[in-house]
Formats: sequence, C-alpha cells, structure tokens
Amino acid sequence: MTAMAAATANRTARRLGRGALALGAICAAVAVAGCGTGQPRPILAGELAEAQTFPYYRVYWVGRSFNGQPLAAADGLHGYIDTVGDSVYYGDCVQSKGLFGGGNCQLPLQVTTVIYSLHSNKALGTQRNILVRGVPATVYDEGHTIEIYTGRVAIDIFSNTFANALQASNKLYPVNAPGSASGTLPPPVYCPGLSGAVSSSIAQVMANLPHHACQQAAAEEAYTKAVTG
Repeated sequence: MTAMAAATANRTARRLGRGALALGAICAAVAVAGCGTGQPRPILAGELAEAQTFPYYRVYWVGRSFNGQPLAAADGLHGYIDTVGDSVYYGDCVQSKGLFGGGNCQLPLQVTTVIYSLHSNKALGTQRNILVRGVPATVYDEGHTIEIYTGRVAIDIFSNTFANALQASNKLYPVNAPGSASGTLPPPVYCPGLSGAVSSSIAQVMANLPHHACQQAAAEEAYTKAVTG
C-alpha cells in the first residue's frame, strides 16, 4: 500500500472504526423503540475519565456539549489504535441515512485526535487550505471535515455542515491537559502535507514553524530525489 493510500485508509478508519463501536453503544442506550428520536444516556464518569487520563498526547474536545448536543461517548486508552487516534462524539441517535446505511445512527460532531503521520493531502480530493486559530488546516469532504495541524497531532473534525465544523474548531481545547478554547493553537512541529493553493498567510505560518520543519522537509525531499533519480 502506498503512503497516500495508507493515509486515506487511516482517515476512513478514524471516521468509521472506533466510531462504529461508540455509535452502537449510543444507540443501545436509547429507548427500546430503537435508534430514533430518543436521547442517549449521559456519558458515565468512568467513560469520560478514560479520555481525561489518556497519557500519550493531548486529546481535544469542545466540552460537555456542542450546540445543545450532549457529549455521548469518548475514547480512551482501552482499545487505543495509534493510526486511528482517540475521539469524542456528540449528539443523539437520529433516524436517517447515516454513515452505515439507512436508519442508522448519525452524529452531528466527532472530534478525533491522532499523532500526525507525514503524508500528502492529494488523496483527499477537492479541498482547500485555511488557517484555524493560527495554524494550517484543510477543509475536505464537501466541507464536512476539517483537519487541523497542531503540536504533534492532527485534529479531524467530522460534522454535518461546514459551519458546525468551523464552529467546533474554534472551541477546541484539551480534555486531558490544561488549555483554553480561546487564542491560538500550538504550531505543528512537522510540515503538513498540504495540497493545492496556499495563501500568503498560510505560507508565512508554514515558513515559521518550529525548527524550520518545512524547510527541513523540502531539503530532505530534494536530497532523496537527487539520490534516487
């Protein structure tokens, strides 16, 4: 599998892998009538503690609710897969054509944090690059997903509309570390593999990343091409 194909597969796994288990748990918690208009049970303290004590890196969320939708589930160390990351899930079960076919659960917001793996964004299809709270980000999937590059991680925001995804991105803060939902996010310590047009403001941010990450990446790529031909 090529690096580009692997990156695409990993993004799909983040959206569907552990999320499928969380959605199943949420639906099971709804009224016996099924995954319809009922509300899921509040997240249990032990489940939230799993995310709050996650030890490997900062996991981001937007608090206990989002636009009136409750925090429904949260990943933790149990069952952790490094290429999939840890997620928090907001919303109720709705009777609509969701991710897993007609009549299944569909959440209005999922926030996934994963250690960034160097790759190109070309495989994402139609996309555009923006700045979110001072760091580079990519909008794709018809505006339903924003991938934000910060620190050692990428934060994938999956939502039902671009407006909700952007709103959530401006409310992010760590669930397992001190932090604020205001101000800039930490700059990435790597060079994001952006594809497509890059504005002057994004280019300036990329040129001033810690340890000249993008300049180093460009030099390594040039050296590899010179050696391999």
